[in-house]
Amino acid sequence: MQEIILTNKKNGMRTLVLWVLIELLALAGVICGAVLMENGKMTIGLVVFIVAMLAFCVCWIPLVGLRVLKPQEALVLTLFGKYIGTIKGEGFYAVNPFCVAVNPAAGTKLNQSGDVKTHTPLTTTANGESALASLQIPNKRISLKIMTLNNNRQKINDCLGNPVEIGIAVMWRVVDTAKAAFNVDNYKEYLSLQCDSALRNIVRIYPYDVAPGIDTTGDGIEDDGSLRGSSEIVASRIRDEIQKRVDEAGIEILEARITYLAYAPEIAAVMLQRQQASAIIDARKMIVDGAVGMVEMALERLNANETVQLDEERKAAMVSNLLVVLCGNHDAQPIVNTGSLY
Repeated sequence: MQEIILTNKKNGMRTLVLWVLIELLALAGVICGAVLMENGKMTIGLVVFIVAMLAFCVCWIPLVGLRVLKPQEALVLTLFGKYIGTIKGEGFYAVNPFCVAVNPAAGTKLNQSGDVKTHTPLTTTANGESALASLQIPNKRISLKIMTLNNNRQKINDCLGNPVEIGIAVMWRVVDTAKAAFNVDNYKEYLSLQCDSALRNIVRIYPYDVAPGIDTTGDGIEDDGSLRGSSEIVASRIRDEIQKRVDEAGIEILEARITYLAYAPEIAAVMLQRQQASAIIDARKMIVDGAVGMVEMALERLNANETVQLDEERKAAMVSNLLVVLCGNHDAQPIVNTGSLY
């Protein structure tokens, strides 16, 4: 389906003035015909009256084809089922009065996946009668503005099988109104579903955190890609994946961003313990490395200044005591030996 832009229809004001004048002339003709018949000129008066009345009853039809568009709006028009073109941009347009505007997503609210308004809610009055709670006429205009899709959070298994919850925000706009109106049943629902599918396909490639032996690029070489550490790359791949799927719907994906990322509740506590254990191990390793360096420095200073001559057994005891003091969780409580070392 190829989009056709109608550029010669922006003459709504001229059409309005012209046909309003014709209506007024027809009304004047009806009055003149009646006056002629009253004055005895029955034949001429009757002809003028009939012609003017027919004109008065018919000349309002072109006024039905008047359309007003605001900035960044478009109207897809069909005539007896055939697509004849699209009008874009702000202005006052005059089109064929028998044209029908088409917007299959006019009743769709794109806030969450599947958030579609399928009927008008009803309320019951005190007399038991049903009344419309709100009367809304579907807007057949297609918006060309940049819009945001914020789908529901999804629970997806990463490449290691760990369930994670992730949400994305997608910025998009319609660039081809003909494709959006005729290539898919409802371009908003189509976009929402394709976002969900693309998100699942990309998330399954990455681990939540950096893990050894994982290839996220497909080149056969392991890398350090992860959902938490490579959010920009993941978002870019999600955007490209969605764009490939919605080209046929005339939609352009401008940007995709990860708005929420966390482990699923059922494993969140276990993963927190794992992270805590990893942090404790790293801290202990740092403490031990520092303690060993301090012991080496102490022994070197003692040997350099020849303050105390220690044999290997006493050096081992000193190293053991220093490591216990430096690596312990609590403050040391030394025992002072007032007697001989032997």
